[in-house]
Amino acid sequence: MQTPDTPYLSVVLPIYNEEESIPVLLSRITAALDPVGKPYEIVCVNDGSSDSSLSLLQDAAGKNPRIRIVNFRKNHGQTAAFDAGFHAARGEVVVTMDADLQNDPADIPRLLEKMKDYDVVCGWRQKRNDPWIRLFSSRIANGVRNWLSDETITDTGCSLKAFRREHLLRLKLFNGMHRFLPTLLKMEGCSVVEVPVSHHPRQYGVSKYGIGNRLFKGIYDLIAVRWMKKRYLAYRNDMEIL
Repeated sequence: MQTPDTPYLSVVLPIYNEEESIPVLLSRITAALDPVGKPYEIVCVNDGSSDSSLSLLQDAAGKNPRIRIVNFRKNHGQTAAFDAGFHAARGEVVVTMDADLQNDPADIPRLLEKMKDYDVVCGWRQKRNDPWIRLFSSRIANGVRNWLSDETITDTGCSLKAFRREHLLRLKLFNGMHRFLPTLLKMEGCSVVEVPVSHHPRQYGVSKYGIGNRLFKGIYDLIAVRWMKKRYLAYRNDMEIL
């Protein structure tokens, strides 16, 4: 339950070597959320960065009490960073996004508006601003994921999503499972919707993903998700105690 001392919204940011993006990103999140008029926090999960990301986050947290830091001493990957952020978050609603400035914090209010009627809101990057090889690999990955998992999510790779935290905390995640959060939550009976969001070219650094870790490594995860969907105890969403 939300109290005057707890935020309504938690923005969870997995961060791995994003020193150039961090100051701009935090400023844009603040500019997008201050007008919303609801208390919020920014949970930054430093995933073992080897650059100055951690010191920049510490400086920012010293100036802004809304910023909280979870620090990994070594790199554990995006799923682990999200999971740690979910458990550190205090908000009723959790918004996830990448820290590379390709997701636009200005879209967060649009997701929050949809949260009035849904448990999960997924961003859909209708106009991608990526090199052709990444667009190609993403299209293949989305198609394969949806085909093998019997899913219809248009843009599974978009990190800009909103969730009710109570549902996230019911999940036990494994490496790679962050890509399947909407599917896993559908299995729990959650309502899911997609909304168009902006997408910007990467300004700093390099992408951590390509065909190899988007498609080939994901095949193992897809097999696991497909098995889980086939074996899920569906009575949990169709039961009443009289």
